[in-house]
Amino acid sequence: MEKRRLSFWQIWNMSFGFLGIQMGFALQNANASRILQIFGADVHELSWFWIIAPLMGLIVQPIIGYYSDKTWGRFGRRKPYFLVGAILASIGLVLMPQADIFIAFLPALWVGAGMLMIMDASFNIAMEPFRALVGDNLRTDQRTLGFSVQTALIGFGAVIGSWLPYVLTNLFGVSNEAAGGTVPLNLILSFIIGAVILIVSILVTVATTKEYSPEELASFEDEKAHSEVIIKDGEKEKSSLLDIFDDFKKMPATMRQLSWVQFFSWFGLFGMWVFATPAIAQHTYGLLHTDSSSPMYQDAGDWVGILFGVYNLVSAFYAFTLPYIAKKIGRKKTHALSLVIGGLGLLSIYIMPDKNWLIISMIGVGIAWASILAMPYAILAGSISPKKMGVYMGIFNFFIVIPQIINALIGGPLVKYAYNNHAIFALLMSGISFLIAAALVSKVKDVDDIIQS
Repeated sequence: MEKRRLSFWQIWNMSFGFLGIQMGFALQNANASRILQIFGADVHELSWFWIIAPLMGLIVQPIIGYYSDKTWGRFGRRKPYFLVGAILASIGLVLMPQADIFIAFLPALWVGAGMLMIMDASFNIAMEPFRALVGDNLRTDQRTLGFSVQTALIGFGAVIGSWLPYVLTNLFGVSNEAAGGTVPLNLILSFIIGAVILIVSILVTVATTKEYSPEELASFEDEKAHSEVIIKDGEKEKSSLLDIFDDFKKMPATMRQLSWVQFFSWFGLFGMWVFATPAIAQHTYGLLHTDSSSPMYQDAGDWVGILFGVYNLVSAFYAFTLPYIAKKIGRKKTHALSLVIGGLGLLSIYIMPDKNWLIISMIGVGIAWASILAMPYAILAGSISPKKMGVYMGIFNFFIVIPQIINALIGGPLVKYAYNNHAIFALLMSGISFLIAAALVSKVKDVDDIIQS
């Protein structure tokens, strides 16, 4: 038996929850540094606060992947995880920009960092099962389309999240100014709206998507694909969470090769997310690195949201072209070319004459972002057993979070001591990282690439 071919709209509904996840993620990416600075963090300290994000991914995603591989119940296999993750992430979204209401108990900066940790852990609980769901439900010849649709929804959600504070201020008159140490109303409302949309979009996927039963999956593989036991030397051996370490040692060669591509891709992304606001506030708006409360700084922060929305909007549309480009030139060349364009986009920020020209830079970043979210997973899914889809998708996340942890540890000191508090150089380093990742794509073996002449 073969898996059924799904229609475009079935694939769309299956991934629709990513719209809300990425809206919340975009609100965090575009505004967390700004909020932490408002609560008192210095520029060189930002990457240390952001280390929470990759640490949560390192811990949470493999565990969630392992248990979601083995979960079969009345609510499905993957769906319970991303529903719980969405609820917890929504709580973090509502409370992070309002952390100052807890100052009677803890400093607002500590509470804000704690809410950042809750959001990141929850996004990871929701995100990994979504990626595994695409691998579970789609045939090999539909996986590139599946991950591309997922990427498009990620892009649309991120556009909404990134632009929302700017839109609330400039179209609806919501204030983006606040007293020192407090978050503007436009950010608070944006995070609340993001929490609501996150829950609704997840419920759409839960209500419309059918997961294969264990018996169906076993028939596709001609074996019992999701057993609670492993047969070894004629005896039954209980599987356990510690099997993750054994799976890590036995990861496919393609996964090892992709790990280096992922390392430099996500090292670059992390640097951009953490330092974009201070870099553009300093380099483009001409502000001092100590300024985190002036009206012009708030304008710079809102404009960074617009720029992040631009790259996500570009990624949403570019994602739809990825299956067609990949069929012509292959997934590897498609990914390498996209990373080169993104790297040049980040490097160009340094020479752009004003804030409007930065839109061109973000177009390049959007092309790379779409490919980063789709092509490695499409390549990986063809190289791993469906029995291990969840756990390997979780382990693959190691190569996303480890470079972010490294950047978090060294990024702040580099900005303070090597770059003399000029955060723009952190963005240039991100561009160079993208170019290195592009070069490393040539080392990857794509075992089930489909190229049509």
